[in-house]
Amino acid sequence: MNRAERIKVLRFGVSGLLATGLHAAVAMTLIMRAGTQPALANALAFACSTGISYLMNTFWSFSSFPALANVWRFATVSLGGLTLTALVAHATELAGGGPGLGIAMVVCVVPPVTFIAHRWWTYR
Repeated sequence: MNRAERIKVLRFGVSGLLATGLHAAVAMTLIMRAGTQPALANALAFACSTGISYLMNTFWSFSSFPALANVWRFATVSLGGLTLTALVAHATELAGGGPGLGIAMVVCVVPPVTFIAHRWWTYR
């Protein structure tokens, strides 16, 4: 992997960590301060963090510009990542792994898959 690709991967990772932190902060604020049900709070937090993730990844990670085509591709990959998260966690549970192992498996599988999808499809 060349230097430019390593920088994209690093920036993608930082963007993901920041978006995850935003998701947690929005969800917890809605639940604890506004009394929002956890499912709704997490859905709203997912929407917020996905929007911020799109902007960070578009401008910073992939040095691109917002466009209708990459908005829809980004949303598709994000929903695919959400689906893959559920599948990996469920498969880990079926295999007898606990929640911690499920999270570890998700962290090992989902970010590389979504990076590749964004690199070769969203921002082509």
